[in-house]
Amino acid sequence: MADDTPRTDLPPAAQRALAEAEARRRALDEAAAKMPTELGGRDGPEPVRYGDWEKQGLAIDF
Repeated sequence: MADDTPRTDLPPAAQRALAEAEARRRALDEAAAKMPTELGGRDGPEPVRYGDWEKQGLAIDF
C-alpha cells in the first residue's frame, strides 16, 4: 500500500495476508540489495528469473 495505515475495512485474514505479502516484499528487497553488482551486465531484471535470455528480439532458452 502507498501508506502504512492498516486497512480496517478488510477481514482479519485479508489483513494478515497483506502484512505477510509486505514482509515478503521487504525480504526480497533486502536480498536484492545484498547481491553484488554485475560488471558489464545488462540493465533490468535478472534474465535467468524468466527462464530465457532475450536480446535484440532473439530469445534463447536455458
